[in-house]
Amino acid sequence: MKNARQQKILELIEKYDIDTQETLINRLKENGYNVTQTTISRDIRQLNLVKGVSSKGEYKYVAPGARRTDSIPVLSSAITDSVIKIAAAGNIVVVRTFSGMANALAVCVDSLHHDDIVGSVAGDDTILLVVNDNESATNLASELRAAFGKNKA
Repeated sequence: MKNARQQKILELIEKYDIDTQETLINRLKENGYNVTQTTISRDIRQLNLVKGVSSKGEYKYVAPGARRTDSIPVLSSAITDSVIKIAAAGNIVVVRTFSGMANALAVCVDSLHHDDIVGSVAGDDTILLVVNDNESATNLASELRAAFGKNKA
């Protein structure tokens, strides 16, 4: 059962742009697999799935070693799981992480080469992303929350 479910997960993320565990759970239910969020979280870890950026600029789960036709920046699930909170404050986006994870996450965010990010500063558990303007900061915070599965401010 587990192997069949995990194989189905790999098929689904290849076929669809799946960006959250909830979306993955719903796709699995459509295919006859009733699973919990805990099971999906475990499957994601065991399959070493990571978040990448699709050609549309949206985040999605990808399998390690997946064939990429464009340069898709990939975010390790260990890093994305370290995010605690993301909020916009004026033209700055503040990203709170578990202790010691801010620098690693900042490297990933910097690798995205987002047009609105002017610069970033990372400490032990906080990243400050300086953005062009307040509206861009609000939009970037929303994008990052969606990418990291942190849909609350």
